[in-house]
Amino acid sequence: MTAQNLLVELFVEELPPKALKKLGDAFATVLADQLKAQGLAPAETVVTAFASPRRLAAHVTGVLARADDKAVSQKLMPVSVGLDASGQPTPALLKRLAALGADASAVAGLKRAPDGKAEALFYESVAPGAALAAGLQKALDEALAKLPIPKVMSYQLETDCGIENFLPGWTSVNFVRPAHGLVALHGSTVVPVKALGLTSGNSTQGHRFEAAVSPVVLKDADSYAVTLLGDGAVIASFTERKAEIARQLAAAAAKVGGGCKPIEDDALLDEVTALVERPNVLICAFEAQFLGVPQECLILTMKANQKYFPLLDAQGKLTNQFLVVSNISPSDASAVIGGNERVVRPRLADAKFFFDQDRKKTLASRVEGLGKVIYHNKLGTQGERTERVRVIARAIGQQLGGDVLATSADTAAQLAKTDLLTDMVGEFPELQGIMGGYYARHDGLSEDIAFAIEDHYKPRFAGDELPRNMTGVVVALADKLETLVGMFGIGNLPTGDKDPFALRRHALGVIRMLLEKDLRVDLKPLLEKAYDAFGDKLPAVRAEPVEALTSFIYDRLAGSLREQGGTAQEVDAVLALKPQRLGDVPKRLAAVRAFAALPEAPALAAANKRIGNILKKSEGEVAATVNESALIEQAEKDLFAAMQTTVPAANAKFDAGDYTASLQSLAALRAPVDAFFDGVMVNADDPALKANRLGLLKQLHDAMNRVADLSRLAT
Repeated sequence: MTAQNLLVELFVEELPPKALKKLGDAFATVLADQLKAQGLAPAETVVTAFASPRRLAAHVTGVLARADDKAVSQKLMPVSVGLDASGQPTPALLKRLAALGADASAVAGLKRAPDGKAEALFYESVAPGAALAAGLQKALDEALAKLPIPKVMSYQLETDCGIENFLPGWTSVNFVRPAHGLVALHGSTVVPVKALGLTSGNSTQGHRFEAAVSPVVLKDADSYAVTLLGDGAVIASFTERKAEIARQLAAAAAKVGGGCKPIEDDALLDEVTALVERPNVLICAFEAQFLGVPQECLILTMKANQKYFPLLDAQGKLTNQFLVVSNISPSDASAVIGGNERVVRPRLADAKFFFDQDRKKTLASRVEGLGKVIYHNKLGTQGERTERVRVIARAIGQQLGGDVLATSADTAAQLAKTDLLTDMVGEFPELQGIMGGYYARHDGLSEDIAFAIEDHYKPRFAGDELPRNMTGVVVALADKLETLVGMFGIGNLPTGDKDPFALRRHALGVIRMLLEKDLRVDLKPLLEKAYDAFGDKLPAVRAEPVEALTSFIYDRLAGSLREQGGTAQEVDAVLALKPQRLGDVPKRLAAVRAFAALPEAPALAAANKRIGNILKKSEGEVAATVNESALIEQAEKDLFAAMQTTVPAANAKFDAGDYTASLQSLAALRAPVDAFFDGVMVNADDPALKANRLGLLKQLHDAMNRVADLSRLAT
């Protein structure tokens, strides 16, 4: 049967821009998948998604007008149930056949085949292939039902479009936006389908203002994008429209000169792509006096409120020019440029006003006000939270840098949250921390404190940079630990995909700082200090929540290490010991990786696992002591002698932090270990002899598992 390409388009009112790309991809994917499932499209079909502010469309290659007939084999029932002793059909079998549209004459053609323990009867038939009209209707219904719509709206239909029990003005449709047109073309033939009160045709609408004709008539499925561009002045492809905007932005920046570049923001570019059908980038400007306001404020207000692209100079500093992506292309764009310049001016003036007003009060004068801001009903106010962060920060600072670091961390922690009370952060919450840094400098505080206040939320997301100085690291660590310990202390834990307090992100932030900064602090005492800072806000017994939080952090660490290329075995081997200094973990992981590459590694890992099992099965705690004079077999004497040389050398290298050399030195024990298990009976009848051999194995086990649990490497 001849295959042709298919085009389906749903024409609607302006779709939500932040969801457009996802809606377009989902519409095309589900539509194509449903056609494949019905045999109307081959597995290798090519699907192209189109999405503009006013349309969702999909182009699917190689679609059949009718699917091939399909042989169907249906299990009926066991032979013993369907046929009596004489081989005649039972009433149960006849009833089942009747339900399938067959009668007793079909009994002779039933197939017998084993099905598990018994032989069963199968009815074989040929199911006619689905016609495209019916198959596309089913696929379209499914595609619309599965759209990831952020919020559904209801609207009334005005004309009878074939909906049963239609009442003008009373019949409602639920969809993301009112739909006004439906196109379904198989080659050049219209496929009769319906959706959202619409009947399919071969025409659509182009650009609201710049279409050459209305309606835009489509000749066939393959001419969709070209016709819509030529007659409708619309770039239908989201990807192509995005690339065109990026090209125009770069060209406009080059026209401005001076090494200027538009700010890089892929989310903004996606959103603007979803707002225009035929992009036209224009260069605008604002008064240079506004550049006295921190550039983060100006950039945010232009991006968030106006969807503009600020221009940065070669040094990354904001200029007073910006780029607008217009949806129209007039011969004289001066009115469009002037209108956008007038619109942005009040926004920038507001930012300047907030900045000027905020600087009239110092950050220190705002500390008291934090006591009036509720943080959590079980954990108190932001003021109480600030005091807890100060306690934690002082303790960490004292351990890492003595009185100097403890004092600077205390000051930064005290002021870190005060910008939450400023007008600028009230208007733009995204600037919290950043504005605190600016106001700290205005108050005459040191750069060290200003940077710490600005950076204490870092890392805010995966791949974000860490705080720039040690004071910032200490305060950021204290801030995240306070959140983690507090939430675990009151049992407010993340579940499934729900994590309202971003505890997973906070845990990864703690991990990154401890690991990448190689901080010489142990994890469990750190969590216990943080817990103690809460006083009577948390239960007096801290063991259970601290243990739960410790496991949570190790789980996040394991996932992070695997994402960075560590194998499950290597990561498990290192983290099985729950190393307290996370800064050591990369070195331990590298050591395990190097050890695993040695030819002796598999045998030693297997032996280690065997030793562990022996020790677990022994009665009571095994002491790591050996009476040399009680060693009677040559193999155990040789192992003991080899350990006297190898183990001290391995321990010395371990203590020096050379984990790779420590593990590799243990490779010399392979031969004596193998010989020991070949020639020595550990569980001897003599209790003293058995205890001595267990002590020897305990010494060996302890020595082999200082860097990692090598038994985890055993296959």
